[in-house]
Amino acid sequence: MAEGLLANDPDNFLVDIRIKPTNNIKLFLDGDKGVPVGKLVSFNRQLYPLLETAELFPDNDFSLEVSSPGLDEPLILHRQYLKNIGRKVEVTLLDGSKKEGTLLAVTEEMINIEEVIGKKKEKKSTDLQLNEIKHTKVCIVF
Repeated sequence: MAEGLLANDPDNFLVDIRIKPTNNIKLFLDGDKGVPVGKLVSFNRQLYPLLETAELFPDNDFSLEVSSPGLDEPLILHRQYLKNIGRKVEVTLLDGSKKEGTLLAVTEEMINIEEVIGKKKEKKSTDLQLNEIKHTKVCIVF
C-alpha cells in the first residue's frame, strides 16, 4: 500500500516499516532532498483509510506514524547513501570496529570515506564493502 502511494512521487521513497505488538505502525519515508513535514502529513492521511479498509488489525485497532528517519537512524538503502555523499559518517563494521570520515563515493558494493588520521590530520581514503558494514550513521557537525 505504502509503495503504491509513492509510485507517483519519484523524489521520495520508503525506507522502513516497523509494526509493534501494540499495532503501532511506523513508516519511515525519505527523499533525495529531504521530506517536508506537509508531505509526511499528507502521506499519513492517504494511508490511514487504506489500512482501515484492508482490516489488517482486529477492530481496526492500530495507530500510524509517518516520519522521516532521524539522525539517530542508520542508513539502510543505497539511495540514502547517495543522498549523503559529502557528509561526515560513522561506520560500524561487523567486527565492531568503527571508521569515521566524509562519505565520498558509493557503488552497489562499497562506500568510500575520507578519514582524517593522527595529529597531523593526514587524509586517508578508505573503501568499505557494504556486506562488511553493520550500520552507518550520519554525524552531526557543528
